[in-house]
Amino acid sequence: MLEVAVVADQPIWRAGLEKLAGDDPALRVVAAVAALPELPAGTTYDLVVLDTDTLEPVTGAASLGHLLVSSAWTGRPGLTAAIRAGARGCVSRLAEQEAVREAMRVTAQGGFYLCPRLADRFPAELPGSPAEDQGGLAPREVETLRWIASGFTHAQIATRMGLSQATVNTYAKRIRAKLNANNKAELTRRAIELGHLSPVKG
Repeated sequence: MLEVAVVADQPIWRAGLEKLAGDDPALRVVAAVAALPELPAGTTYDLVVLDTDTLEPVTGAASLGHLLVSSAWTGRPGLTAAIRAGARGCVSRLAEQEAVREAMRVTAQGGFYLCPRLADRFPAELPGSPAEDQGGLAPREVETLRWIASGFTHAQIATRMGLSQATVNTYAKRIRAKLNANNKAELTRRAIELGHLSPVKG
């Protein structure tokens, strides 16, 4: 069972996040506090859920475990800064409960998560992966393209990449637009042309 710490200064948000985490049989909330200093010194967790509207506590929280940030941020600058500071996921306070649960599951297992409300506002590359010119695709989009062209479903790709299916869906939509591909056959052809997939040899 994965151990979770919930950090939120507002009691109502703290209680809500604690309940959502507790609803998942794979997660166990072992700490629920109003601020990071209230957590036991030297303790680490599989997942830290931090509700914040400022970047100041993000770095400290990221040092304690896989970090999921719950926030009112909707713009790309705040999201990018949070990810660069160590967050592995961001979820909007306006997100549906199931989206928050999925965010917790994915992030606790070391994956990267952006809820559907935020995914379109964030670049496709993961933290530490510089954007490169690969047919106009970011590195994470290239990886997604390879899986698609190899015959995997979006659900299977999400599992293998440690992402939510909603995020994979967003990447696939971007890839189709960038490569001007309307179907899987065209995506596969473009993947081969760009050198992202070797043609099958008979």
